[in-house]
Amino acid sequence: MEMDEAYIDNVKNLIEQKDAENVRSLLIDLHPADIAELCNDLSPEEARFVYRLLDNETAADVLMEMDEDVRKEFLEILPSETIAKRFVDYMDTDDAVDLMRELDEEKQGEILSHIEDIEQAGDIVDLLKYDEDTAGGLMGTEMVVVNENWSMPECLKEMRQQAEQLDEIYYVYVIDDENRLQGVFPLKKMITSPSVSKVKHVMRKDPISVHVDTPVEDVVQTIEKYDLVSVPVVDSIGRLVGQITVDDVMDEVREQSERDYQLASGLSQDVETDDNVMRQTSARLPWLIIGMLGGIGNSMILGNFDATFAAHPEMALYIPLIGGTGGNVGTQSSAIIVQGLANNSLDAKDIFKQITKESVVALINATIISLVVYIYNFVRFGATATVTYSVSISLFAVVMFASIFGTLVPMTLEKLKVDPAIATGPFIAITNDIIGMMLYMGITVLLS
Repeated sequence: MEMDEAYIDNVKNLIEQKDAENVRSLLIDLHPADIAELCNDLSPEEARFVYRLLDNETAADVLMEMDEDVRKEFLEILPSETIAKRFVDYMDTDDAVDLMRELDEEKQGEILSHIEDIEQAGDIVDLLKYDEDTAGGLMGTEMVVVNENWSMPECLKEMRQQAEQLDEIYYVYVIDDENRLQGVFPLKKMITSPSVSKVKHVMRKDPISVHVDTPVEDVVQTIEKYDLVSVPVVDSIGRLVGQITVDDVMDEVREQSERDYQLASGLSQDVETDDNVMRQTSARLPWLIIGMLGGIGNSMILGNFDATFAAHPEMALYIPLIGGTGGNVGTQSSAIIVQGLANNSLDAKDIFKQITKESVVALINATIISLVVYIYNFVRFGATATVTYSVSISLFAVVMFASIFGTLVPMTLEKLKVDPAIATGPFIAITNDIIGMMLYMGITVLLS
């Protein structure tokens, strides 16, 4: 449902009048994601009024669907006991851990002390120990688990009991007596197998799994590669400790895409449109300053060639062309490399192979671009004019350099364990602009 301004204003007016019944009637048919969208446009106190009208499970779902900054502001006005009993008690462990990570350690401890289910509190504490960018930090502990030595009737009984505590069942995992993952139990086998069969005789062995320390990016690729809806997580000795579901992965994919896009756009930190002025300024300013220094560097380079411009004033017409072409070519090359590194279709070890391939592509592009510019200048200035051949040769050199540089930088950053996405942004454009001007003016002087 789309929340238009009139709808939101109506809700705010009803809240101001303390008209709980009419607000409840507006909420009753809404999905938790729609209620969360509504709460994003309300003040913390107005959102608090809405939450009092929701049942506990819906309230927990709505809280996790809210924007992170809005949720954090809302949680700050709530007592720790309310957060524990109203929300955390009704969340899956992975959602509870995500929520806890947004709070300081003192408040985390207070909330944990109010959780009545000791097992759930223990699971949350265990999961908080993992890095949030690993499988362990992303997984949940809610899943259906059966023992390989159980018979079909025993297995069915246990599955029914476990399923009562879960919202969704993706897979049934099979473990041995030491809790080590042995396989996946196909639900179809429960119907077609004789009741005397043991689980280990009908299970699918050697399931795809990930380790608790596996980076989130690798988890995403595993789920995508094997078309899974969830993947089991094991510890260092193969014990089943949790599972990661596709909905959790999609959230991570979206967040990673946003981070990469902002890095490529020259933003040094994650920002949203509703962030305050200081945060947005601090995110943008570093690369703007670097760009300004790059521009000053360019002007200093050009300032050393006053005599060249005096002799060939038409050379100044092509400064934007040289700089823009170098920046565009470098950004294209680096974007392709970053994408290949992200989806594992390219290995950072294959630098020489990729540079060779990119050089061939650059050679074709550089030849076509420089030839087109040569024909244009030949018609406009004549065959003997310096600008006719110097611009074409410079463009050829710039395209070749930018292509190789745009390939080399992200692959080197990947080897150094630095996010290569920064190579698709202003860094490449500024560097290519400066080097391009040096090549342009150097070639022009040599040919004059």
